[in-house]
Amino acid sequence: MSARLLLTVLVLAVVVSALGVVHARHRHRVLFVQVSQLEKARDELNIQFGQLQLEQATWAESNRIDQVARDRLGMKFPEGAEIVVIRP
Repeated sequence: MSARLLLTVLVLAVVVSALGVVHARHRHRVLFVQVSQLEKARDELNIQFGQLQLEQATWAESNRIDQVARDRLGMKFPEGAEIVVIRP
């Protein structure tokens, strides 16, 4: 009877171990899919960030700022007679 009990315990241990392996592999697959999705999102955000940096550089270009200052604000460079130098 003890051999039968030992065999039953061993079979149960093998079944529990197999279920643990199945659970671990499933969890690994789920986490791998999440990592892949997060890496894809990161790559898309990096692309968008690069595009935004390029757009910011374009908007901040000195020629563009000068054009907007002249067209929208009516600004101009002062003439020589309009410049006043103040000395201490």
